[in-house]
Amino acid sequence: MKGILGRKVGMTQVFSKDGKLIPVTVVEVEPNIVMQVKTTEANGYNAIQLGVFEKKEKKATRAEIGNAKKANTTPKRFLKEIRDYEGSYNAGDAISVDVFEKGEIVDVTGTSKGKGFQGVIKRHNQSRGPMGHGSHYHRRPGSLGTMLPKRVLKGKKLAGHMGSETVTVQNLEIIEVNKEENYILISGNVPGAKNSLVLIKTAVKNSRKKDVKDIISYEEETVVDAVETPEEVKEETTENAETVEETVEAEEENAAEETEEETAEEVTNEEAKEEDK
Repeated sequence: MKGILGRKVGMTQVFSKDGKLIPVTVVEVEPNIVMQVKTTEANGYNAIQLGVFEKKEKKATRAEIGNAKKANTTPKRFLKEIRDYEGSYNAGDAISVDVFEKGEIVDVTGTSKGKGFQGVIKRHNQSRGPMGHGSHYHRRPGSLGTMLPKRVLKGKKLAGHMGSETVTVQNLEIIEVNKEENYILISGNVPGAKNSLVLIKTAVKNSRKKDVKDIISYEEETVVDAVETPEEVKEETTENAETVEETVEAEEENAAEETEEETAEEVTNEEAKEEDK
């Protein structure tokens, strides 16, 4: 059994190279610290206690502070035991996101969103009565049973608190594992609100074959301009100055030639006029 604690960030979608759109849930997974190791000899069962997300020491109890000092770490906000964990770990070891691989099938456990006090229509998907003014039965729970027991039978579907329950979604596929940015992409929806704690474990009822999907990644290429040295800058400025001087000289020569041609034309025109006279 493998497992790790994470925080649900939200949902997005990715595309595979064969053109399929896959809705995924982004789970932020920081390195989990092994806070305690339980053995059969000392505790009666094999398990490890994982802790994640730091907690201020002033908000922690003395028991939490003492437990954290044994593992040479700080108090953690979330703690969870996982029985029969694969591998051997000691208190203080870190378990990173690469404990899982792409294509693995997992079960994700979280706390569902709280809906507050709800009626039987929303809570149990019952049907309403006629909405006409003559009908006095609209969204009520209906008959409560026979008259003989003179009490409401256990298990009757009535209005009450809805949501905020521990829910496990089974057989979800891991699409991507990113160790650099500490996140996992899980296919499908995961119970819980945003920024809520989730537990990712090896699937118990897995009967699917491992099918790794190639995801299209969008990486922006950054173009870095070459850095010029001061000597190269000086050479460029001198070359530019020389070219400017050459262009100025050429323009002056062209202007002088044009003026000479204009004066020669004027002289020839005057001579032609005198001959006509």
